[in-house]
Amino acid sequence: MSTKRPVIRLRPGEDRRIRNGSPWVFSNEIDMDWTAKDLSPGTLVELQSAEGGRLACGYFNGRSLISVRLLAPSGTEIDETFFAALFGRAGKLRARFFSTPWYRLINAEGDGLPGLIIDRFGEVCVVQITTAGMENLLDVIVSALIRAIAPAAIMLRNDSPARVLEGLTLYSRLAKGEVPARVTVYENDAQYFADPAKGQKSGWYYDQRDNRLFMARLGAASVLDAYCYTGGFAVLAAVRGASSVHGMDSSEPALALASEAAAANDVATQCRFARCDVMEELERMNTEREQFGAVICDPPPFARSRKDLEPAARAYRKLARLAAGLVEPGGFLLLASCSHNVSAERFAAECAAGIGRAGRKSALIRSAGAGPDHPVHPMLPESSYLKALVYVVN
Repeated sequence: MSTKRPVIRLRPGEDRRIRNGSPWVFSNEIDMDWTAKDLSPGTLVELQSAEGGRLACGYFNGRSLISVRLLAPSGTEIDETFFAALFGRAGKLRARFFSTPWYRLINAEGDGLPGLIIDRFGEVCVVQITTAGMENLLDVIVSALIRAIAPAAIMLRNDSPARVLEGLTLYSRLAKGEVPARVTVYENDAQYFADPAKGQKSGWYYDQRDNRLFMARLGAASVLDAYCYTGGFAVLAAVRGASSVHGMDSSEPALALASEAAAANDVATQCRFARCDVMEELERMNTEREQFGAVICDPPPFARSRKDLEPAARAYRKLARLAAGLVEPGGFLLLASCSHNVSAERFAAECAAGIGRAGRKSALIRSAGAGPDHPVHPMLPESSYLKALVYVVN
């Protein structure tokens, strides 16, 4: 065991969750004495039971409700070798699913590295850090990533609002090489474009890969992709045979990339993209009684915190009502939520209520989450954030 690390002790009887595999220790489970309170955010620590038993090592932030995020067995050196090994293991797992290196390489707790996200775009990696512990280890992380997969460029997109809760500043910068204004993304035998420097998150959402393919395979002739972002659902639907695809989003730069993707896949004539307020446009389309063979709604998170739960639930219900009204009889509807504060059960209930209020009958034919490059920690339901429900609507 390392003697250089401070020790954090649990209160009596509070070690059961940790022994069962939970990666988080909450502040009310800790003996928060003056030595613990004096530790700077992100300090590497050894976690012990009240009786002094060694449990694990991780990093500590006394300012956070989640006071310790665990990394490895007690005494493990958290260095370049440690990270390189986990990066290599994660890469080997992804290689079982994908023949080309376009995927999420590290998915925080799901890959044993809380507070760290890495998306890979061929020779470009985009790193996102949300916790003080990982921020303290940034130089080691970058060195380990170079050692493990040797990317040509590494972009740091450390601009998530979640960092504020950890007392961290927001920034974006290069850590290695040069990142072009757009990078190419290959997914489901289609070609897309992403902006890793200025786009949302890392510039692309790999989590919907399997759901995009499922919807495209349904073979709808006409498709509406609401909140289409850079065209993930829309372009693939056209590639797979849809004769008319309409994408809507509020971001002009994202829509420009969607149009470029349509052209790159030779489906520009089938696709049209429009900038708008999506909810307002859905209202207008209902008034005009427009209908489509498939309607896809993958909005940004409506509930960014727990206090947003009820307004978000109403928004999902409204979205389901408006979207269902636009599906032709026998057509398909995908409703998605990336709000981890909205449970799968609540999301499904609001979607069902919204479809019912549209006066439509439906049957659920698919309930899915993210793809296999977004592994979920089995003791952390919060890491299963994406919900995607597909209905046939009559």
